[in-house]
Amino acid sequence: CYIWRPGKWERARFNAELEQRVAERTVQLELANTELKAFAYSVSHDLRAPLRAIEGFSRLLLEEHLDRLDHKGQHYLQRVRSNAQKMDQLIQDLLAFSRMGRAALDIRPVQPTAIARQVFSELRREEPTRQVQFSLTDLPSCQADAALLKQVFVNLLSNALKFTRQERLTHITVGYRQTGSEGAYFVQDNGVGFDMRYIDKLFGVFQRLHSVEEFEGTGVGLAIIKRIIHRHGGLVWAESYPNQGATFFFTLPDVVICSGASTYDGT
Repeated sequence: CYIWRPGKWERARFNAELEQRVAERTVQLELANTELKAFAYSVSHDLRAPLRAIEGFSRLLLEEHLDRLDHKGQHYLQRVRSNAQKMDQLIQDLLAFSRMGRAALDIRPVQPTAIARQVFSELRREEPTRQVQFSLTDLPSCQADAALLKQVFVNLLSNALKFTRQERLTHITVGYRQTGSEGAYFVQDNGVGFDMRYIDKLFGVFQRLHSVEEFEGTGVGLAIIKRIIHRHGGLVWAESYPNQGATFFFTLPDVVICSGASTYDGT
């Protein structure tokens, strides 16, 4: 049988067409990024300005004319303020999510143990009366963007504290689990957990597995974590059962395993 093979001129034509397609897609991508930046700028300035006005004037109304409002009027005004603040927080989270895909990474050696300890100390000051047992095992160092890795721990530890709020004694553990040649950092809690049937929704933007009435939040935090870890070339996943807590795992490249790990217990 006869087997056709492209000749010199056919290969040149194919390469030229491929280069042309790549150039066209690059232009389209640059245009899409420009439009996204313009959209983010518009959201940040044009949409947040009226929200700040609503929140500001409603606050002045409550402070200066409270005696003219009956109980129902005060309640309605508080609802207006509360929803304006929630909308502003939602916009902030959406902008943060958008920036995660554009900002350049500052990759350098970092110590996750110090970052996790600092984040927990900062969050702990917001709820000083809670009974919280915090266990932190020495974590392997790695190559990462320190600011973004801190954001990962902020989001994970904030969630751990939020979803354990109903527990008399909160248990939160930050550690590293090695299985053969694979290893992952993890944050574990003893909170309300979630049903693994809905795991596909967990890291999506604006996806929530609990109602706003139960737990506050905008549904963007885990999506931000996923984008940060994926930009580092790692993976993120979770394991949980309802009312049995949750464990969130993530991997990072170039992890350096150190022997002689110690454990820090903080309350």
